Amino acid sequence: MRITMGADHAGFGLKQELAEYLTELGHDIIDVGTTNTERTDYPVWAQRAGRLVAAGEVDFGVLVCGSGIGMSIAANKVPGVRAVVCTEPYSAAMARRHNNANMIAVGERFVGVDMAKAMLDAFFGAEFEGGRHADRVALFTRIEQGEEL
Repeated sequence: MRITMGADHAGFGLKQELAEYLTELGHDIIDVGTTNTERTDYPVWAQRAGRLVAAGEVDFGVLVCGSGIGMSIAANKVPGVRAVVCTEPYSAAMARRHNNANMIAVGERFVGVDMAKAMLDAFFGAEFEGGRHADRVALFTRIEQGEEL
């Protein structure tokens, strides 16, 4: 898989460890930054990664900041992105199965490396179930297009 990764200063360390882990698993990583721990604004990195996902240039995205929350909010402003912040593997898998999430955001201040790896394994190991969930995911697009449901 081709996976984009982005982080701010608060998520830089965990991003680096997760990029190494995903590379070892054979995935192609497109790192949009940041490249160090100097203070930076997370929406910049979330948007850059989100645009790659929305354009279909990568299969999925992984975002890391202090909590994962800000990154997920920023990424979800990019039409076509369905980013979810997770703190454990079950929600990561369910986000793929039921919501066809295409980005996962994690918080370096909330989870350790092993938990983050377990979440990525669950996220990338799950598949969208379609069916009734596909109809609901289609509603996301309609909302993005400004349609009243």
